[in-house]
Amino acid sequence: MKSSRLRRRLAGTAAVTVLVGAGALAGAPAASAKANLLAINKVALHAPGLQMKVTYSCDPGMNHQLVANVFGASPRPVGSEAAGTIKKDKLICDYADHTALVNLRVGEGSYFAKGDKVKATVFYFDDDGFSYAHEETAAVL
Repeated sequence: MKSSRLRRRLAGTAAVTVLVGAGALAGAPAASAKANLLAINKVALHAPGLQMKVTYSCDPGMNHQLVANVFGASPRPVGSEAAGTIKKDKLICDYADHTALVNLRVGEGSYFAKGDKVKATVFYFDDDGFSYAHEETAAVL
């Protein structure tokens, strides 16, 4: 009889512990941190070069810049390229999603026209030379 009483106490203690833990998790605030995310919304001609609309989010204190590149993909603009950045002091890093327009300068000897097929990439680049959160898409100008 003593062993069954001990078992009931242990089971009761375990049940209370599980309920207290579940209550603590339910009452805790949701974690805010998330991955540094990027999405390419649109790539368009924008005199004198190109413009890319990007949705981004980043954690506070991140020390990076946003880099956007466009490369020619159809027969006529193959080898053409354009690039642009948003410096770290212009990024709003507060866990929320933000939209930015990145103006891209066309490289010397490069040419883009309406209807050209291009490959667009965007990523973060930090002071140590690391790039991450790469996103890529195909678009028609």
